[in-house]
Amino acid sequence: MALGAAAISDAEAPLLDDTVEGSIDFKGRPVSRSKSGGWKSASFIIGVEVAERFAYYGISSNLISYLTGPLGQSTATAAENVNVWSGTASLLPLLGGFLADSFFGRYRMIVVASVLYILGLGCLSLSALIYSFDSSDSPPQLQIVLFFFSLYIVALAQGGHKPCVQAFGADQFDEQDPEECKAKSSFFNWWYFSFCAGVVVALSVLNYIQDNLSWGLGFGIPCIVMCLALILFLLGSYTYRFRLQSDERNPFLRISQVFVRAARNWQTTTSVISMEAENQGILPYEGFQQYEFLNKALVAPNGSKLDGKVCSITDIEEAKAILRLVPIWATCLIYAVVYSQSSTLFTKQGVTMDRYITPTFQIPAASLQSVISLSIVIFIPVYDRILVPIARAISGKPSGISMLQRIGTGIFLSLLSMVIAALVERKRLQTAIQYGLVDMPKATVPMSVWWLTPQYLLFGVSDVFTMVGLQEFFYDQVPSELRSIGLALYLSIFGVGSFISSFLISVIEKATGGQGQDSWFSNNLNRAHLDYFYWLLAGLSTAAFITYLYFAKSYIYNRKGNV
Repeated sequence: MALGAAAISDAEAPLLDDTVEGSIDFKGRPVSRSKSGGWKSASFIIGVEVAERFAYYGISSNLISYLTGPLGQSTATAAENVNVWSGTASLLPLLGGFLADSFFGRYRMIVVASVLYILGLGCLSLSALIYSFDSSDSPPQLQIVLFFFSLYIVALAQGGHKPCVQAFGADQFDEQDPEECKAKSSFFNWWYFSFCAGVVVALSVLNYIQDNLSWGLGFGIPCIVMCLALILFLLGSYTYRFRLQSDERNPFLRISQVFVRAARNWQTTTSVISMEAENQGILPYEGFQQYEFLNKALVAPNGSKLDGKVCSITDIEEAKAILRLVPIWATCLIYAVVYSQSSTLFTKQGVTMDRYITPTFQIPAASLQSVISLSIVIFIPVYDRILVPIARAISGKPSGISMLQRIGTGIFLSLLSMVIAALVERKRLQTAIQYGLVDMPKATVPMSVWWLTPQYLLFGVSDVFTMVGLQEFFYDQVPSELRSIGLALYLSIFGVGSFISSFLISVIEKATGGQGQDSWFSNNLNRAHLDYFYWLLAGLSTAAFITYLYFAKSYIYNRKGNV
C-alpha cells in the first residue's frame, strides 16, 4: 500500500535491526517493530471488525423475519432473497480485494467501505420507519425499493470492508520474526473469537429490539456503531504498518500472463521445457511437475527468448499456487450451503416452537444463532490454549495441525450437524401431528426450542475448524501482494454457496409443490419437509467431504511450514 512517501526504496532507507522490512508508517517512513504493528495495531483493527460484524449480523440474522413479516413474503421467496443477498455480499469482496490490491490499498478501501456502510444502514433505518408510519396492510412500494437498495449498499460496503480489514490486521505481524509469525497464527483464532463476540451481542440485543420494539431502531443502532468504528479505526492510523507498494508489474497482470503465454505455447513439448529450465538453472523441485502445462510459459514463442516473452519461475509458481486453491475452494461449497441454513430455515423452525424461557419472556427465534457464536467464543480459547499446544508437541508444527486438516475436521462436523438437524425436524413434525397442529401453522408446537441447540452447537465448533482454517489458508497460500483477494476468495465460497442454496430451494420448491401439494418449504412448516432437505444436504456433504480428502491429500503447500 502506498501512502505519503510510499516510494521509499530499500536503498534510500537502509533497514535497522528493529525495522520491519517492506513496511512503512502513516507518513511513509520505515517503521520500528517495537513501536508499530503487532497486537497493539491489531487491537484497533479487531475492534473495527467487531463493530462491522455487529452491524452485518444485526441485519442478516433476522432478515428472513423482516421479509416474511413487514414485507409479507412467503417462506420460500424470503429464503431465496436472503440467500441471493448473502451470496452477493460474499462475492463482492472479490471486487473489493481486487481494487485494494491493485489500486487503493487496504487502508483507504476500509475507510471508503465504512462510509458506504453508514450510508446503507442509515437508508435501511429510514425504510423501516416508512413502514412504521404507514397504516396499510401491504408495504408501500417506496419502502420496498428503498429497503432493497439499502440492503445492497450494505452488501457493497461489506465487499470492500471484509477482505481488507482482516488482511490489514494480519499485515501488522512480521513474518520474518519468529515470535510475530507465531502471534499471527493466533491472530486468526482471536480475530474469529472477537468476531463472534460481536455477533453474540447483535443476536442477543438487536433481534429482541427488532421483534419487540422497532425495526427502525434495530437497524439504526448498527449505523451508530459503524460511525464509532470508523472513528476508532482512524485513531489507530499512526500505529499501523503499511506495506510498500512493489515496483513490479501488477500481480494480476503477471499471473494472467502465465496462463496466456502457456496457452500460446500449447504445442511445446516436455523436452523443450526441461531444456529451458536447465538453461535457466532451475533445479527439479516438488511441484514443478504439477500443472506442468504452465511451465510452457518459461519458453518464448518459437522456443527463443525474444522481446522478453517469457515468465519467471516465480510468476509460474504464483500462478500454480492460485490454481491449487481451486479444488479446495470447490469442495468447500457444500459446507457453505449447509452454513447458510443457520440464518434461514433454522430460524423458521424456531418460530414454530416453544420459545418461552420464563412464563412471560419469549426469546426471538433468530437469537438462537447466538448459540453458534457462544460455542465459538467458548471453544476458541480451548482450541488455541489447550488443543494447539498439545498438537504442536506431537506434530512439531507451529499451528499444531495443518490448515487443510483443520478445514476437513470442520466439514465433517457440519455433516453431522445436518444429520442432527434432520432428526430434530422429524421429531418436531411428529409432535405437531401428535397434538393435532398440522393445519394450524400459527400455533406453537409444544416442543422446546432448545431441541435445536445441538445442531447450533455443532455448527459453532465446525466453524472454529473450517472458517478459521479457510481464512488462514487463503491468506497464507496466495502471493503476498494478493492477500486481500485471497481472503475474498475464501468469502466467495460462502457467496457461491448461498446462490447454490437458493437454487436448490427454488428447484425443490417447484418440483415438490405442484398440483396443490405442499412443498418441502411450505409456508405451513407443519406440512413442509425440511427434514428431507437436511438429509439431502447431509448426503451432499458426505460426497463433498470424500472429494475434499482426495484433493487435500495431494495438495502441495506454497509455504513449507504448513506441511
